Amino acid sequence: MFPSREKKWYALYTKSRTEKKVYQLLWEKGIEAYLPLLKTLKQWSDRKKWVEEPLFRSYIFIRISERERLDAIRTDGVVRMITFQGRPVSIPDKQIEAVRAYINEGEDRVEKEVQFERGNRVEVTHGTLQGLQGIMVETKGKKRVMVEIEGIGEKIMLNIPKSSLKSIQP
Repeated sequence: MFPSREKKWYALYTKSRTEKKVYQLLWEKGIEAYLPLLKTLKQWSDRKKWVEEPLFRSYIFIRISERERLDAIRTDGVVRMITFQGRPVSIPDKQIEAVRAYINEGEDRVEKEVQFERGNRVEVTHGTLQGLQGIMVETKGKKRVMVEIEGIGEKIMLNIPKSSLKSIQP
């Protein structure tokens, strides 16, 4: 049987602090890659500076066919592809688009009191992250909700109102 030519999203785990370099090397190889970056204000003893940092430390998303997998893994700085029981875990396009929308919009919203239990499966019901699904890990304050994104098992702190979430059945 021949390898599939269908392209799917996967996550690569990289060496610490090499995400940007790996991203560039993947594009140079002709591999579609996505590295979500957030602008954050860093404070040093003598100055402040805006820097772009990866949303998910040590992770890069790639959209490849089965044929391109080995080439992607052999890129300098890549440690491994994220797998489950030895098989690469594909990430739905909808999840990648939701992360892109989150990065591009950077919304600040008004909060409404809604309670969720730790471990609940949740889905974003409206806004730029609509359709994003994950596991509720914890809430902090009124606006910050920590959701574990499916596929890579990475936790991300999202600034979304709890009123934009709904519980979903497993």
